[in-house]
Amino acid sequence: MLTNIHTRIRQRMRLKESWIIFFIMGIIMMNFPFLQIFNKPLLIGGFPLLFLYYTVGWAVSIGIIYLFTIALHTPEPPPTEKKKQ
Repeated sequence: MLTNIHTRIRQRMRLKESWIIFFIMGIIMMNFPFLQIFNKPLLIGGFPLLFLYYTVGWAVSIGIIYLFTIALHTPEPPPTEKKKQ
């Protein structure tokens, strides 16, 4: 079952639509409404909230790109045929 889930996720990440959706989400997250939400005079661990937003967003985007590249370089499993009885 877990292998089935991994296979479906890899197939989904190979789609061009997924790439476009994540690209658009990245652009939206770096524009006015979200930047205004996180531009507060609040310090978390001694760091401004906006700085943490940029840093975490950067790390998450690198992680997503990594997952996309893994999905592209893994070979597709051969289709299995189910026998009808």
